[in-house]
Amino acid sequence: MLRRTRTAKVYKEPETDDSDDTTGNQKDDSEELDEWLPNLNEGKAKERCQRGTDETAEKKKVTKRVAKPKEPKPKAERKPRAARVPRVKKEKTSTENQTEDAVLPKPESHQHVAIKEERLSINLSREYNNAAAPRDMPDEGPSSSQHFPKMKKEEPDDSFTFDEPAQKKQKTTNVPQGRPIKLKPGNSCVEDLQMNWDPIRVLANKTGVEQWVCVNISQLFQEENTIPFMVRYRKELINHMDADAVRDVQLALEELRSVAKKSRSVAQTLKKEGVLTSDLEMVLKNCTTADEIDHVYGPYKKGSKLSKARRAKELGLEPVALALLQAPQTLDLLSSIQPNTKGLSTLDEVATGVQEILADMIAKDKETLSYVQSLCDRSAVTIHSSVSKTALKEQQPQQGNQKSKPKDIAKFSLYTDFTCDVQRIQHHQTLAINRGENLKILTVKVNIPDWVKNDFCRWCVNVRWRPQGFAQPELMTILKNAGEDSYKRFILPFLSRGYRSKLTASAEKESIAMFVRNLRQRLLMCPVRGKVVMGVDPGFHHGCKLAILSPTSQILHTDVVYLHGSAKHKEAEKLRHLMFKHSCPTIVIGNGKACRETEAFFTDLIKRRFFNPMDVSYCITDEAGASIYSVSPEAVKEMPDMDPNLRSAVSIGRRVQDPLAELIKIDPKHIGIGTYQHDVSQSLLRAALDGVVQECVSFVGVDINICSETLMRHIAGLNAGRARNIMEWKEKNGPFLNREQLKLVKGLGPKSFQQCAGFIRINPETVPSICSRGNEDLEVPEKQTAKKRKVKGSDSTSNRFNPLDQTCIHPESYSIALRFLSQIGGSLDQMGSAVLRQSVESSVQSSGLDVLAKFLDTTPETLQLIVDGLIQPPGFDIRQDFEQADFKREIVSMNDLHDGMVLTGRVTNTALFGAFVDIGVGRSGLIPKRFITPEKLPVDQRRRSLALGPGERVEVRVMNVDLQRNRISLDLIRVLR
Repeated sequence: MLRRTRTAKVYKEPETDDSDDTTGNQKDDSEELDEWLPNLNEGKAKERCQRGTDETAEKKKVTKRVAKPKEPKPKAERKPRAARVPRVKKEKTSTENQTEDAVLPKPESHQHVAIKEERLSINLSREYNNAAAPRDMPDEGPSSSQHFPKMKKEEPDDSFTFDEPAQKKQKTTNVPQGRPIKLKPGNSCVEDLQMNWDPIRVLANKTGVEQWVCVNISQLFQEENTIPFMVRYRKELINHMDADAVRDVQLALEELRSVAKKSRSVAQTLKKEGVLTSDLEMVLKNCTTADEIDHVYGPYKKGSKLSKARRAKELGLEPVALALLQAPQTLDLLSSIQPNTKGLSTLDEVATGVQEILADMIAKDKETLSYVQSLCDRSAVTIHSSVSKTALKEQQPQQGNQKSKPKDIAKFSLYTDFTCDVQRIQHHQTLAINRGENLKILTVKVNIPDWVKNDFCRWCVNVRWRPQGFAQPELMTILKNAGEDSYKRFILPFLSRGYRSKLTASAEKESIAMFVRNLRQRLLMCPVRGKVVMGVDPGFHHGCKLAILSPTSQILHTDVVYLHGSAKHKEAEKLRHLMFKHSCPTIVIGNGKACRETEAFFTDLIKRRFFNPMDVSYCITDEAGASIYSVSPEAVKEMPDMDPNLRSAVSIGRRVQDPLAELIKIDPKHIGIGTYQHDVSQSLLRAALDGVVQECVSFVGVDINICSETLMRHIAGLNAGRARNIMEWKEKNGPFLNREQLKLVKGLGPKSFQQCAGFIRINPETVPSICSRGNEDLEVPEKQTAKKRKVKGSDSTSNRFNPLDQTCIHPESYSIALRFLSQIGGSLDQMGSAVLRQSVESSVQSSGLDVLAKFLDTTPETLQLIVDGLIQPPGFDIRQDFEQADFKREIVSMNDLHDGMVLTGRVTNTALFGAFVDIGVGRSGLIPKRFITPEKLPVDQRRRSLALGPGERVEVRVMNVDLQRNRISLDLIRVLR
């Protein structure tokens, strides 16, 4: 009897097949992969594919026939499948089969016969429809020697994205200067994974980044390069990707490493327990996500009850189960009965044991899981949340003392009976449901239509797990029950977990991305320079705390005034005296308690010209985190003898003078940005926010001679220890004269210097000796001893000020910059001048950047950075193009608003469901997400998610004012630039 074939070809992952360039191109343009399925890239059946099956099959037939050496036969002359089975050839070696795929024992595991794919291409789509459509399936009954064909293998379709826009892809074709540039051969950080899949290809599919870029990024991370350094100084190697995209690749790479580590750990555990087989080891090496490993390892976990299948195998029923599939005509279940053995004493117990083994085999088969997922993709899978029994029970009145507090169901009123398709649910809805479930207020369930189960069970009995011979009705009943039991106990929970995991991961990723964007825009707000500022921490009974700060943020005066009591007129006179004494025309009010009343007080004084002839204005700033910072060790160290309330006023004032320098002192989670921060992975959130702080600090640049230790530790390449060593070096040796002297600092090796040097500035204005002596040789201070030089090996370290040290040009490119200046006839003394700018622009326009870069033996990206550094004026700050705090002189209330009114405001925070805008009425209005459409946004902000962030000025229209609920609904008109 001919045996139905199973080959590794069937389970081959599409991303490892280089034989079809067309498929590879399709994968490059596909959406994000469905990460949780065991068969990551197995074909998914779509309704549109089903409707066009015959046409697709015919097209494949023609294509395949052209490539065959033999004359193609007409369709009518094709022989039955049974006659083609003996014509076989080996398509894979045994080694390739192991690396391509490995599965648990299947009915045909003892014989592998590979049929040519070309001979099967004609009937693939018709066979798949026969297997998938319930109306075409034969009735379940005794099997015969006639074999049903295999299911159709569709082209990979990465469409399982829950209606989420595709991840942006970094393609060389989309970037004018992008081209494959490989690093020198080195030890890649993904070579030690020891898995059956190609890490680079899986990484490229997960992130949408070209493979050559993934190779470069992985090697750059292996060489301990930081993201800011890569984004600014290695653009050509990462294809001009931004920091967020590089961070996504880093997270995906770490996830793959974690999966590989977990796979090896589970394999070692199973080996110690004596249950690891070669097939099981191959299954673990094929897993690409942690969920897949958990699914395989679940039945073997310590502490859990021994699975029914393992108990049946220990009774010796595994050969019986395999015989039912491979030689059912010779199987006699009565011969397995052992009256004195529990589990084998009766025929029913034997049948039950065989059924449990088959159910376990079905649940762990890759092709089976892929098929049931394809059915789910064509069905309307929904997620439903309702009030939990625990919450309902606690709401009922009970006698006696009740220790536990009743659940606050009202907060989740929108989700007490909520149903939504998994492909249409919003990210904030997913996080809200998860929060309610964690609080035991909601019960969440994934609903998969019943027809999926029915189709799956028919397919198992008649196609995938069809016995290889005639089987008696009682044996077919065992097989049918095994399919239903496998679906109920294993597959359905696995699918539900997969959907929940996918939804949660997607929502967390979007929420963290919003945190990142909000934090970046908050940190990069334009500083208010050259003004004396008075920070006000408003309050009622304890008074308003004042802190007057110099233009360089030095504390000039602190005080407490009671502006809301009976003596407010006397306090106003005191306030005017202080402002005139310190020439302070700018007031910064925190937005906490009593903010509205304090704002009204200052507005009234300004209207009455109380401060004449001084032109006084004020602004409102977010004081989130100021109280926490005021009692932190850093605040105590910086302002040791000051009351914590006055420290808050200092922090509020400095947030306007230099937002970056002040806000980095506070935990990003306490700054008041984003939403659902406690419902996402804290480790991922912390890593992302820390990365953004490092990027902002590095890209802005830091004057090493005047910055604080707190700010210094966030520079790329530095940490708390190195920042402390730099501060100690400055205390002993005085200010740094050039970047090269950083090499003299203890703990700052060549790699750390490479990473941080480009982001550190040496401004001559902050070094008196440089200002007085200009660009002459300066003597090294006596404290900078020869002993120190010997330790660091820095005899070549110069004590000469280099004007390039105040630019963004990296020291490794100084020689190129000097050659470029020599070529255009310029000098370092002309940096930032209009004359040099004109010379540089004329040279670039006449010769072209690429030609100049080739002549100077560098890359166009490096030369462009040199050009920018040379023409930018001294003290250039990238934040000058960002938004600044709004200062005003009058106040508006909610009562003044009406529907249709057009106003301007500033975004204060964004959430997954919309953006909050301060329009100057004491209460932020909300622009719902549906009103933030691409046509209302600038071209550079039309990103995949909500494209507004804190600090952006917008023009809005009032849609509704709800005075009772204190809510304002707005419509976005445009973003102001």
